[in-house]
Order: sequence, then C-alpha cells, then structure tokens
Amino acid sequence: MFPGDGQPPPLQVLNEEIVSCFRCPRLVAHREQIGVVQRRAYRGQSYWCRPVPGFGDPYARLLLVGLAPGAHGANRTGRMFTGDKSGEFLYRALWEAGFANQPSSENRNDGLQLQDAYITAALRCAPPDNKPTLDEILTCRPFLTRELTDLPNVRIVVALGNIALQAYLSVLQEAGKITARSRFAFGHGTLYQPEAAGPLLLTSYHPSQQNTSTRKLTAEMLRALFLRARELLNG
Repeated sequence: MFPGDGQPPPLQVLNEEIVSCFRCPRLVAHREQIGVVQRRAYRGQSYWCRPVPGFGDPYARLLLVGLAPGAHGANRTGRMFTGDKSGEFLYRALWEAGFANQPSSENRNDGLQLQDAYITAALRCAPPDNKPTLDEILTCRPFLTRELTDLPNVRIVVALGNIALQAYLSVLQEAGKITARSRFAFGHGTLYQPEAAGPLLLTSYHPSQQNTSTRKLTAEMLRALFLRARELLNG
C-alpha cells in the first residue's frame, strides 16, 4: 500500500514525486544503508528506504511539521512517525485530543486514520545523526511549499522542534508572508499569528526520545498542546 493512496489528485501527485526523489546524494546513501544494516529488532524486515510523504486528512485544519523520518521508524515503515518511540508518544497525544482514531502507529496497514490533522516534515529522508544540512532542507522545501497549497483548510500549524519551525518560517518568508523570522522565537507552547492572513503557528518540543526520556517534553505537555489546538479550532 502506497502511503499517499486515497489522497486527492494534487496530493497524490506530490506524494509520488516525493517518494521518487533522489536529489540529495548523502541522504539517498544514508537511507539505503540503514535498510542494509538494519536494527537487530527489525532484522529481516523490508525497509522502506525512500523519501516519506505526508500522511493524514487532506481536509485537515491542523498541520504538524516534524524534522525528518526516523532511521528505523518512518524510514523503515514508510509513514511519518510510525514504528518508533517518537511516534508512540505523538500519536497517543493526538488520539487523546481527538485527532486520531487510535493511540498507536506500527505500520502502514494498522488502520490508523488522522481526523482533521495532517503530518509532514521539513526533510523527507532520514539524515545522519538527525542533522540535515541547510542545503538539504532548502532542496526539500518546495515539497512543503506545495503541501501548504494542497492543504487549503489548514488553520493551525504545529512546528515540532526548532528545525521544523525554521523550515516553515522560511516558506512563509519566501512567499512574502513574513518579513523576518527573528520575532518567532522557539519555545514550547508559544502561539504566533504571522503578519499576513494565514494559519496560526504553535511551537512544540519535538517528541524525540532525547526530549521525552529527560522529561523536557512530557505526555501531559504534548496532550495539553493538542487540546489547546483543538480549542483554538473550535473557537
């Protein structure tokens, strides 16, 4: 099953282009090498090892922007935040806030559906050490720009981490919707209204194991953030 199946034609075309992308040689080599080496827990599984397209409700009012596919999560399963600890943490919070039909995301065929939410990322390939270069982010940026056009109902964007925030702000700046990024300081739970008419911007720590294991980001904090997003949408 292709991750973008069932999407409207513009998103379907975009997702097919994303999956077929080979523009960043370093990322191509890394994502494919992960599938060869594999992690012991997943030894023998067929890894996705391609760019990962967005996932969710094409009529969503809530858009989540993450950093990049996890090496043994989305790079293995082919779906954003699926098959790793970050995804477990994120999808439970989305479920508790009514944006998902179940609290877990194990693989592309597990029945998960997002309700009024869509998930994408600044980068579509797993980068070494989770550290993409600026050139790689800029190369991937047109995909995010097109997604924002193809998701016309978005009213709130949640940036999961500072890299995701900067990637999203760069799209707004390129489109002339903000004059500078400097006033959008990163902080968990910070809410912004960009200068031009458009979606509200809500920032959050990324649900990485580094953040959740140290309790920099707790389950309560992430659930509260999505409940706040729900209140803003309903209000």
